[in-house]
Amino acid sequence: MYQERTYRSLIEADDLVTSRVCAGESDLFILANQDVTRSGRGFLLEIRNDLESYINRDPTFLTSRVAHSPLRNAPWIVIRMAEVSSYYNIGPMAAVAGAVADCVGQQLMKSQTDVIIENGGDIFVHTRKPIVFTLYAGENSPFSGKLKFKPALSESSFGVCTSSGTVGHSYSQGRADAVCVVSQTACQADAAATAMGNKVKHKKDIGQVIQEASNNHNILGIIVALEDKLGIWGKVEII
Repeated sequence: MYQERTYRSLIEADDLVTSRVCAGESDLFILANQDVTRSGRGFLLEIRNDLESYINRDPTFLTSRVAHSPLRNAPWIVIRMAEVSSYYNIGPMAAVAGAVADCVGQQLMKSQTDVIIENGGDIFVHTRKPIVFTLYAGENSPFSGKLKFKPALSESSFGVCTSSGTVGHSYSQGRADAVCVVSQTACQADAAATAMGNKVKHKKDIGQVIQEASNNHNILGIIVALEDKLGIWGKVEII
């Protein structure tokens, strides 16, 4: 059953054209300088074919909850997912949404000055335009729809990804309403958000997770929300 992704309205970027690209389980919301539905779908189908063909050769890649080394001649998306997930010793599929967004985004940015791709709450960004994000942490969170932020970065390309133990269907060992991570890529941010989210089981865990994130060179910024408690660190400007 399709569930309307109302949180997509929480990305604010002026003067960009909206496209929606779907294939299989992938449902991409794309903002770019022009409509990219046709080219975006082509890139998405190629990436999904690479990933699905590889999983047919290596089914454990799909199911592993710990680091998994890819077979020889694996496609780029598989190698990247394995690299970022192995850093945290989590399964490679924990980074799949961010990796798909990265791969499609890197293709589209060859023809688009500005590209933003949201894939299940995981976002690839390549733009110099000012972008404001609004945290979504579920209907019961006091911070949902109210906490707005923008990454305070000089880079034009980065990733913003969110993991939750209370919202959505993705697997998490934690109970956080939202763990939102800013990183150099969406793939890195996806893996980091999952790994940090796994550690948040009680409100007292927020401080420890923030401290761990501050010592992680792959994490540029992080927001952690659990019930009425919030932790923030790094290159995120609350507005």
